[in-house]
Amino acid sequence: MKHVIVIGAGIVGLSTAHHLLKEGVRVTVIDRDPEGDKASFGNAGGIAVTEVVPASVPGLLWKVPGWLLDPLGPLAIRATHAPSLITWLLRFSSAGRPAEVRRIAAALAALNTRVYTDLLPLLAENGLLGELQQLGALTVYENAKAFESEAAQWALKRAYGVEVLDLSGDDAREIEPALGASVARGVFTPQWSHVRDPRKLVDALRQSLVGRGLCIRVGEACSIGPGVLDAAVSVGLHDGQRVLADSVVVAAGAWSGQLARDVGDKVLLESERGYNTTIAAPGVVLSREVIFAERHFVATPLSCGLRIGGAAEFGGLNAPANFQRSRALVRLAAHYLPGLRAEGGTYWAGHRPATPDSLPVIGASPRNPAVIYAFGHGHLGLTQGATTGRLVSDIALGKPPQIDLAPYAISRFN
Repeated sequence: MKHVIVIGAGIVGLSTAHHLLKEGVRVTVIDRDPEGDKASFGNAGGIAVTEVVPASVPGLLWKVPGWLLDPLGPLAIRATHAPSLITWLLRFSSAGRPAEVRRIAAALAALNTRVYTDLLPLLAENGLLGELQQLGALTVYENAKAFESEAAQWALKRAYGVEVLDLSGDDAREIEPALGASVARGVFTPQWSHVRDPRKLVDALRQSLVGRGLCIRVGEACSIGPGVLDAAVSVGLHDGQRVLADSVVVAAGAWSGQLARDVGDKVLLESERGYNTTIAAPGVVLSREVIFAERHFVATPLSCGLRIGGAAEFGGLNAPANFQRSRALVRLAAHYLPGLRAEGGTYWAGHRPATPDSLPVIGASPRNPAVIYAFGHGHLGLTQGATTGRLVSDIALGKPPQIDLAPYAISRFN
């Protein structure tokens, strides 16, 4: 029986395990803390199939200085980490050229148009379909000029099949009465959905897969090397042991770059740390995820409370969290949601794996075809997890890919 190791027990790794188990493959997931906190647990819960525009767009860099100077702004860069970011930022800037934006949008759309095709069966087969809330999302603007400045991005989304309904401020408040008078315009995107609680979803999926035969090994993968005897590849753990397999899938999120470099593959991957606050009794009611466009944060009604999340902080994997950013998000939310009770929130911070072109890394290593990459999804890990798992499973089994995988190849960083 074919044996595949999956490094990482987040949503991408578990989705990969799901698809492989369906094919009768023996699967071992390696994670240093399989039940512990990770980006798959703390995200805002959105299935953001409408997000086909990359993070870098024309004119964005002119906004960066103001964001960095604003203590409530959506972007922070730790001074000690700034020199390490230079190459990544140069590539990020290049990704904002108009031709590149169109190319990246096409690649993101190729993944996102498959999301429900892959996600709905995965949820159903693991008894989790009731966790999905298909109620759309509402993007709001407090400044009509900000709304108009993003007209080209909304047009690009429409070109790739995203349904968009433009709203007045009153229309937006009719959909979500908790919104205050500061909201001047809105956009409703009905294809968006969210899950009831990302942590419960991932926990339940892991437990279901274990019941179907998944083996979980607690340990920290530190190297990937050649196999011995009939095994094509081996994974070295920090305790000195090695695990042998026919293939290994690297789905370790922001930590994946270290493993790729060990294989000999160059990759530009950064930790884009995100923050949130979850308020169990917020005093306001939202029906769906609300995106606050100018301030780049969201609020999602989860079963555990209202989650207010956002921010992008570049400081590496080892810098301590700055929970002032979680508190700042609540203050911002109170501006839009006048009835919000800010007390009693639970703070969280986690590492999003960010590539400069906003595209994940999906595909076999050119150095070792037994190594398959599945990381770098940025804000779209939960959204694209099931589809990535399907694509990676097909690679491991030698099946033809469902889509052209060239845009996601790790070789693009050479």
